[in-house]
Amino acid sequence: MKYFKRLKADVDPTPFLDEINGIDHAWDASTGRQDKIAVQREAKAIPLRGLRKSAIGDRKRRDVHESRWTTGSKDYPVARAFLEEFARDQDSILGRAKIVCLPAGKRVYPHIDRGLYYRVRNRYHFVLTSTHGSWMKAGDEEVRMQQGELWWFDNDQMHEANNDGDQDRIHMIFDMLPSHLAEEVLGTAA
Repeated sequence: MKYFKRLKADVDPTPFLDEINGIDHAWDASTGRQDKIAVQREAKAIPLRGLRKSAIGDRKRRDVHESRWTTGSKDYPVARAFLEEFARDQDSILGRAKIVCLPAGKRVYPHIDRGLYYRVRNRYHFVLTSTHGSWMKAGDEEVRMQQGELWWFDNDQMHEANNDGDQDRIHMIFDMLPSHLAEEVLGTAA
């Protein structure tokens, strides 16, 4: 496969799910994904890292490289620690990150993540829950990611997802910039 690569299997999702379940109305705090991104309208999200709004200037949001922890991310120390450790392991700089719930019977519509931000970063999916595997397609390849797996995939390709299960499908989705690109992209060494 050229658009998907499984990096880890059998990562215990329990501490992450306990963290989410310990927050009242966790999925209701931010509705930007459903409200502003048409292809994502059926998914709910908990933003952990987002673009640094003060850095937008005259750029489009999809071209803003700078990111920061969201205010609400303080409630998710397990997720934050996981992301920071994985970024170190990959010799990369953490970008945007969110926990995404795709309810049963819902989908993410076909799209390509466009913009300068996405062109230089790697996209990852860590599957926290999935009834019988999370179906996803990128380019002409399809996979069924299993609970506890961590995947890289090429979001420069047309991609989509569908929850054909009977329970919510929850993934942690995040981006990382390889450290060797830091000076070129951010103007500073990693």
